Amino acid sequence: MSTTNASRKLLAIPGPIECTDEVMRAIAQPTKSHMDPSFVATFKEAIHMTRKVLYTTSALPFILAGSGTLGWDQVACNLIEQGEAVLVLNTGYFGDGFADCLRAYGAIVDVLRAPAAGEIVAASSLEEAIRKRKYKAVVVTHVDTSTGVLSDIKTFSSIVRRVSPDTLVVLDGVCSVASEDIKFDEWDLDIVVSASQKGLGAPPGLSILVASQRAIKAFENRKTPVAAYYCSWQRWIPIMRAYDAGKAAYFATPAVNMIYALHASLKQITATEDTMRARLLAHRRAGERIRAVARQLGYKEVPKEGSAANGMTALYVPTGFAPSDVMPRFADSGVVIAGGIHKDIKDKYIRIGHMGTSVVDNERGDIEKIEVALKASVAAKQDLVATEEA
Repeated sequence: MSTTNASRKLLAIPGPIECTDEVMRAIAQPTKSHMDPSFVATFKEAIHMTRKVLYTTSALPFILAGSGTLGWDQVACNLIEQGEAVLVLNTGYFGDGFADCLRAYGAIVDVLRAPAAGEIVAASSLEEAIRKRKYKAVVVTHVDTSTGVLSDIKTFSSIVRRVSPDTLVVLDGVCSVASEDIKFDEWDLDIVVSASQKGLGAPPGLSILVASQRAIKAFENRKTPVAAYYCSWQRWIPIMRAYDAGKAAYFATPAVNMIYALHASLKQITATEDTMRARLLAHRRAGERIRAVARQLGYKEVPKEGSAANGMTALYVPTGFAPSDVMPRFADSGVVIAGGIHKDIKDKYIRIGHMGTSVVDNERGDIEKIEVALKASVAAKQDLVATEEA
């Protein structure tokens, strides 16, 4: 599916990720008009395959030029009116960011924060909060990329539906879509926000949001105008419905070549139901494998037991080490990883991404490269210490 240039370092951060050759060829083709019948057909298929990835038949995808963060703005400006209350379940940096975005549009934001970095919000805390106050929406970061913590959205959604059925369930799935299990219809979700550059296996450039009919109705029933222009669903719903039906429409020019790239990746992801299941299993096994090697080398996982994501790994560096010690050693081994960004532990940990083709294409050997780099990151420091002591 993909080849790699031996002189190029492996991109093993939690997004952007490595892309297949098919995806890169798709983005490199000559640009076509967004009204071209062949592009319209491609966009329609991309919309339908996006539904397939999330196991929904009725939700409406929005595929817009922008980053995953644009999805936050879509939620905040279209679904939340001034003074309405939103509950944010916070497990890290990106929970903070979503909360800030909501406040920027006038929402009253309550935050249920995990007790410490690497921990999750208790389901009992969610139930207690929504019994005390009526919320327009509950927002959950499925995988917070700053900590690698995976939240139990299935349980959270079931609690919201039982206690406050009209409350919208909003999932920030930027670092989880196509690498973690998400059943949109079965779990009765309202919004999933994502982006092209992580589990969906395309380069950065597309904001992808999927909205339930309940969410669309909430937008249509709002009492005040949307305080945004580019993000307004008043403009985008007709566009997305048109392309969904195989008809061209215009509000703002879509990112044509990026949509071709996403389409190419979605074809690989959704080839068959077995392909989709195997892909999720491959992500889980890769995560377990990398973390097992890391533990043997003295690294410790940031997520508490049972809450680690499948598509990325956050690791405290071994005692006596700093991220500035190990990250250059990864680079020397031809692997690029990410440093920490959570304010409480920023200088204590590293982050490794393992999503998409790096996980599903065994011939690439990417997981083996990460393992070799993990071992070298520790061995190099140990050799240095031994030399200094001698």
